[in-house]
Amino acid sequence: MIAMRRKKWSELSGPAKAGVVLMTLIQFGLLFAALADIRRRPAAEINGSKVMWTGLAFVNFVGPIAYFVKGRKRLPAATEPVA
Repeated sequence: MIAMRRKKWSELSGPAKAGVVLMTLIQFGLLFAALADIRRRPAAEINGSKVMWTGLAFVNFVGPIAYFVKGRKRLPAATEPVA
């Protein structure tokens, strides 16, 4: 079995560095969007507790995505008045 060693930043190619930076920006964007939504949204509009979702939001990629998919309650669609 071959043991893989971690590469240093200086050993990564340009595209690999760009990929790491892009994924980091996406992760932090999702995290901050989820945290802002949790803070802004009333507890009655969240499935589960705000504390639970705040903690789960820090789980890379999975936490914020899970919050946006399952954590927010779906409000009934507003119907437009018939003219």
